[in-house]
Amino acid sequence: MDTSLMLSVVIAVVAVIAVVAGLLIWRSRRRRNDALATKSAVTRQDGGAVGGTGSQDGRSTATAAAASQAEQAERAGSAPQSTGVQQSAPSADLSSGPAGTVQKATEATQPTGPSTEQPESSDSRLVRLKARLSQSSNAFGRALFSILAKDHLSESDWEDVEDTLLLADVGAQASEELVDELRNDARITGTADPAQVKEALRAKLLALVGTGAGVDRRLNADKPYAHKPGVIIMVGVNGTGKTTTAGKLARLFVAEGKSVMMGAADTFRAAAADQLETWGAKVAVPVVRSDKDGADPASVAFEAAQRAKDEHADVLIIDTAGRLQNKANLMDELGKIRRVTEKVLPVDEVLLVLDATTGQNGMAQAKVFAEAIGLTGVVLSKLDGSAKGGIVISVQKELGVPVKLVGLGEGPDDLAPFDAAGFVDGILA
Repeated sequence: MDTSLMLSVVIAVVAVIAVVAGLLIWRSRRRRNDALATKSAVTRQDGGAVGGTGSQDGRSTATAAAASQAEQAERAGSAPQSTGVQQSAPSADLSSGPAGTVQKATEATQPTGPSTEQPESSDSRLVRLKARLSQSSNAFGRALFSILAKDHLSESDWEDVEDTLLLADVGAQASEELVDELRNDARITGTADPAQVKEALRAKLLALVGTGAGVDRRLNADKPYAHKPGVIIMVGVNGTGKTTTAGKLARLFVAEGKSVMMGAADTFRAAAADQLETWGAKVAVPVVRSDKDGADPASVAFEAAQRAKDEHADVLIIDTAGRLQNKANLMDELGKIRRVTEKVLPVDEVLLVLDATTGQNGMAQAKVFAEAIGLTGVVLSKLDGSAKGGIVISVQKELGVPVKLVGLGEGPDDLAPFDAAGFVDGILA
């Protein structure tokens, strides 16, 4: 056979072999890629199913766990274990207890939103406080001054003075004491000099309101060497503006540059936790709340205290229920909240929120709260044109604690530290 012909045959055979080998390699790679793709899809489906089931089972199991850790701690005399506070979207932390039962989870909602508000400073609020008090239609100081500025006051004039004080909710005992002091003041009983009468009246009212060295109206969280976090428990009857005041107080602390956390321990009033979250979201303050309505308030308070401690917050504000069904229930519930909280952090402040417009009608309620949990101060909400300013005097005299904050309107920054001199000057203006 010709050499050139043989070479051509060999080349053709090699080419055919190369083509066949290439086809075999291509088919092998294609089969391998298809197998890998199928395996990956199955893995994703299995993983999603397992994850979804776990999440749903976890939420339902956590929600179904009705036993309260705080209640167990009360019975056992020890602090409840952490129930796993969650951030942002509500989810359950499945922490098994000693007996293998799943503990109830609480949620810590992280404020979200495009931007946060900048609250008004304390100094600016005090300016508005004086202005609003001077514009009030119920400034009893002006009524007193108009009577006392007369020459040679008669007995009926003094009766009018006492009636004015009583109508302003000053209280019977304080009114009697003030009338006696005014009767013995030569600046008033002599020939009336309006300037001297006003000076005498101002001095007496300041003494009643309290401006001496022994009256400290600062919040304990603002004092030197205060605990950190400083814990404030808000108490008061539903309808006094307690939850709203808690939200406004958080804004006041944020304006002072403090890091704040809130605990929604009012678990019985519908939407109370939602209301607190709304306030917190506006100033980037997180709120610790239960994952269901009607949960044990002490458990929420414990979780809030634990998280505030772990995250080194400056202040923790705990909102409580305002149900006043009977004295015993109230004392038990509030007392338990305080005891459980103090297993984690000391409670520095208990503030009673009192509606200033209720006047003497609110004093009986105030006394019940004072006995139930012990008070360190009073917040008078709605101390605007519709309130009778004398409640400031009577509530302090009855409860033995100072008015520390006053609310003057519906605005988010209408809560201000109480300034006694500014208050008296406002009602005399």
